[in-house]
Amino acid sequence: MSSQQKTLKAIDYTRGSLRIINQLLLPFETVYESVNNVQDGFDVIRTMKVRGAPAIAIVAALALCVELNAKHTAASFKSAEAVAKFIHQSLAHLRESRPTAVNLFEAAGRLDVLVAKAALAPGATADSVANAYLHEAEAMLARDVWDNKQIGSFGADYIIKSRKSSSGEKLRVLTHCNTGSLATAGHGTALGIVRDLFSKGVLDRCFCTETRPYNQGGRLTAYELVFEGIPGTLVTDSMVSALLAQKDIAAIVVGADRVTANGDTANKIGTYQLAIAAKYHGVPFIVAAPSTSIDLNLKSGAEIPIEQRPGIEVVQIRGQVVEDEGNLKEHDGEEVTTTTVHIAAKGIDVWNPSFDVTPAELISAIATEKGMIVKGANQKEFDVKTFLSQ
Repeated sequence: MSSQQKTLKAIDYTRGSLRIINQLLLPFETVYESVNNVQDGFDVIRTMKVRGAPAIAIVAALALCVELNAKHTAASFKSAEAVAKFIHQSLAHLRESRPTAVNLFEAAGRLDVLVAKAALAPGATADSVANAYLHEAEAMLARDVWDNKQIGSFGADYIIKSRKSSSGEKLRVLTHCNTGSLATAGHGTALGIVRDLFSKGVLDRCFCTETRPYNQGGRLTAYELVFEGIPGTLVTDSMVSALLAQKDIAAIVVGADRVTANGDTANKIGTYQLAIAAKYHGVPFIVAAPSTSIDLNLKSGAEIPIEQRPGIEVVQIRGQVVEDEGNLKEHDGEEVTTTTVHIAAKGIDVWNPSFDVTPAELISAIATEKGMIVKGANQKEFDVKTFLSQ
């Protein structure tokens, strides 16, 4: 892979300005949308214009940066306590935008503590507290990219060693949902592993699931693979078992919204069934997640809250009009014509959990920025706490 290979920049931030790619418009249009305040940040997360656990946390923190910077520049705060109160209230609101994303809660909790300490420091001022938050929140961007590159490197090496392939053999992998630059500050988690395999010259092809009902794989992962020139093939979710039986897949790599102390993992709905199929076919199943996605306060996946999404996401779908005989344009002069259609029987009930939980027993390893978490001999679960304490 050329060092000049173009990569997506889904989060565009400078102090006082935040723009994000509206992922609801992908892959047909690449549109940056401004996030000017905390409520804008809440809305783009809640409506899934931004998604992916790491990206959610970063966009929430930076949305607050933009509003905080504007208010501080306008001298709206009269004391350190006033700044701290505004930040604490804003973070509490942002937490409610996506209750399953542990990265959001981890980041908000860490920033809350930092701000509280800054406000209690001797000689604290509105300026010192505001700058303490701004510097830490902005540093999250750089740390996330570094963490993702570490995850990619560790995960790729693990797959290559697990395969014990002959010299020159290229590998096929499968991924689910979207875990690339669109889901993080850059590079990606599970898709970061794919990128590293590609850069090492050992990737034959990355298969990606469509990922119903929101089609993050078909819309977003496929978009990233095409954008960056990585060989990719799209399959529907129901094709996975046949794919594993026929296409010699070296590994399945997925991301995580939350990992518990025993390694149980909540991820996009459909992940669990992939793990079951992988177990039957003897294919390594690898979770890629930064340590910020790990929640040691939860003993197992049974304690993870699962968000229920609106049923309309299952019965309606948006796409590009390829034969616009009816002139179905959403806006006059629009070059890319899209429309939303209903695809199910009217009146049918819908169950639409956003995530499922994959038991640790079905997971081969967890790739983190600190290395690979593996199980002890004859163990069905991971000792995540011990690994992180090393």
